[in-house]
Amino acid sequence: MKKSLSSFIALCFLVIVLETGRVKATSRDLNDVILLANQQIQQPYRTGYHFQPPSNWMNDPNGPMLYQGVYHFFYQYNPYAATFGDVIIWAHAVSYDLVNWIHLDPAIYPTQEADSKSCWSGSATILPGNIPAMLYTGSDSKSRQVQDLAWPKNLSDPFLREWVKHPKNPLIIPPEGVKDDCFRDPSTAWRGPDGVWRIVVGGDRDNNGMALLYQSTDFVNWKRYDQPLSSAIATGTWECPDFYPVPLNSTNGLDTSVYGGSVRHVMKAGFEGHDWYTIGTYSPDRENFLPQNGLSLTGSTLDLRYDYGQFYASKSFFDDAKNRRVLWAWVPETDAPEDDIEKGWAGLQSFPRALWIDRSGKQLIQWPIEEIEELRQNEVNLQNKNLKPGSVLEIHGITASQADVTISFKLEELKDAEVLDTTSVDPQVLCNERGASSRGAIGPFGLLAMASKDLKEQSAIFFRVFQNQLGRYSVLMCSDLSRSTVRSNIDTTSYGAFVDIDPKSEEISLRNLIDHSIIESFGAGGKTCITSRIYPQFVNNEEAHLFAFNNGTQNVKISKMSAWSMKNAAFVVDQNVKSAA
Repeated sequence: MKKSLSSFIALCFLVIVLETGRVKATSRDLNDVILLANQQIQQPYRTGYHFQPPSNWMNDPNGPMLYQGVYHFFYQYNPYAATFGDVIIWAHAVSYDLVNWIHLDPAIYPTQEADSKSCWSGSATILPGNIPAMLYTGSDSKSRQVQDLAWPKNLSDPFLREWVKHPKNPLIIPPEGVKDDCFRDPSTAWRGPDGVWRIVVGGDRDNNGMALLYQSTDFVNWKRYDQPLSSAIATGTWECPDFYPVPLNSTNGLDTSVYGGSVRHVMKAGFEGHDWYTIGTYSPDRENFLPQNGLSLTGSTLDLRYDYGQFYASKSFFDDAKNRRVLWAWVPETDAPEDDIEKGWAGLQSFPRALWIDRSGKQLIQWPIEEIEELRQNEVNLQNKNLKPGSVLEIHGITASQADVTISFKLEELKDAEVLDTTSVDPQVLCNERGASSRGAIGPFGLLAMASKDLKEQSAIFFRVFQNQLGRYSVLMCSDLSRSTVRSNIDTTSYGAFVDIDPKSEEISLRNLIDHSIIESFGAGGKTCITSRIYPQFVNNEEAHLFAFNNGTQNVKISKMSAWSMKNAAFVVDQNVKSAA
């Protein structure tokens, strides 16, 4: 243990030198390194390459952006405890690659009457002249949710360490008919052909959720448009709305102000603990958003979601350096608050995902940004490996608790698939009823991640194929957490969704980002995504294992598999930090 600890400290020291350019480490640097080393050894649920602060509570991502070659990430943070608190502020970190991060001092915290109780979620907009502006929700002295404005104090500082607030805050107050505590999370602004800025703010009237539309010519004086840009009945308050364009027939991203015939728009809203979205056509001259096929956000099993697991309060931004749209989301804990207090931290961020519209135009595709490949090492490959019914195959040669795994399955015969009309079935209920131990014909087959050697603990990410009476096939993707831990007081709900793929003509692919207490799963090249939190007991005493499995009655072939151990990303504290977030 002493040898591994010293090696880890030496590695982290090198990271500090690379990140800061200082050959000599300060005592503070070494203390940070020792703290990180102890966390990795003593806290098996702390991650290696997913973003999280050194300590305390974190939730929503806020205002991600690129400024002067530096990526900025802000997030909701309780500076005093590992639980949600009475005072929430904006913590701040920066990166050159969205993988390795430097923690800075908090950026926005209560200093005005308009945000005296908390500084809640908001978004970044880059104004003409390359000036970042933050619109965010303040909780004022009367506990009203109001919308405030802040901007950098020193534009020549690429780290944007200090922020100032508009003296006229709040700029927007709750409108008539919207409760004072149901009006929050302004979006990134976009500019129409008339030169007018627009934003949406989440709210509800009589439990009917909506994205309230506001307009401004100067980014300070805002006027509410008569009708919301989008709304739905009986969803409750819409949180963290996001509205942005996506180009047809391209994986590129677009600036938020782009519109036109070859562009569709995405409306995303958070409610009922999930992030829902719909794709449609936006007409800025009429302030009209028309969802395609008439589908609106209702929270039904037919609606689209970014992710069908633990993934909420997401925020996207346009990365103009790489011409892509990048998506973040809060991944909450699913253990007990008492566990979080003992750990001293709570909350992760999903690994940043590139996002674009599928060729069909019916849904979005999400995929980990390419920079993640910097962390790969010790590649292991398999090809044309048969998985017989009931078989389990261990994948050796990687660190199974911190890995990136891609695998494709080929199905030789489909005629014996289970018969089920899936048109009115809730896929999550189906995954809970027919988990990895429930034998079918074609499936369940997939991966057993973060598994103990004896398989008493395992997290199964798998597929199952059904057919209806007409012979049309449906592919179900599940994340079965029922055996993920033997610990009590852990939420082991299983998650599931159908995958838009034809198994007659396409292989079924799966990618898993495994990082101790989180598994991000991407089915069919990112058509269906499921994020899970896991807390296996065995990791306190032994190494994790990874297996491919087939619990169906039909053979399944692994056409190809590549797996990598993942190095730790660098998370260091800036030498000028006064009170690290």
